[in-house]
Amino acid sequence: MRKNKIFSRKTLAVPYAVFLILFVVIPLFLIVAYAFTDENGMLTLSNFSTFFSGGHNINTLMFSIFIGMLNTAICLLLGYPAAFFLAKKGMGFGKATVLLFVMPMWINFVLRTAATRDLLFWMGISGGEHPYLATMIGMVYNYLPFVILPLYTTMTKMDISLIEASYDLGANKVQTFFKTILPMTMPGVVSASTMVFMPTMSSYVISDVMGERKISLIGNSIQLYFDQGLWHIGSLVALIMLVIIAFGSLCTDSAPEEEVRGGLW
Repeated sequence: MRKNKIFSRKTLAVPYAVFLILFVVIPLFLIVAYAFTDENGMLTLSNFSTFFSGGHNINTLMFSIFIGMLNTAICLLLGYPAAFFLAKKGMGFGKATVLLFVMPMWINFVLRTAATRDLLFWMGISGGEHPYLATMIGMVYNYLPFVILPLYTTMTKMDISLIEASYDLGANKVQTFFKTILPMTMPGVVSASTMVFMPTMSSYVISDVMGERKISLIGNSIQLYFDQGLWHIGSLVALIMLVIIAFGSLCTDSAPEEEVRGGLW
């Protein structure tokens, strides 16, 4: 006889469903509602014309995408060899070193960014004189752990026999990397890229603190609109950003494992 389980899967899913409705579904609904209405609550598309008719808004959006792509590329160039080195070492050494990369993330985000600004100022790199350089350093510092951690996790699960077989078949190190190692680590690359690009594009604290308010990203525009009480145009900008993030998530959807393995050779 089947016994009734008090803690069934459906019961355990109730808190998550409530949280999802209160803090995801309802806020998204409010953003969409504000984006397509005016101050009188009437349906309108004037918010779209206001946003796309302003050259500053388009430039800010394109610049945010560029900064997101640049930060993602730099973090991958720095994080990939670091994660590969840690994965090749002993499990104890690798885990301990990865923990050192992750530990700064336990500190408050704003305090960490302010400390980085003070350190750069002590080194002679002022955000007032070099806002772009200081902002990029702050971006890379804050988001580099989000690249190393997924790459390290993926690399520790690589099939070493495939790498050895590549060398046995006469491939050199460059060919082995592009034909064997990179395809096996591509899920980690995709995950790391998503975790860096999306937050970078919408970030505004780093650009404000590091660049001393001389750099404006799409996140700064949203904050400015809301601070000025322009809820409708601010919601529209947030909605546009959500669409870009959703599109990016669809484009970076990783291929099935069978396809990755099938493309190794």
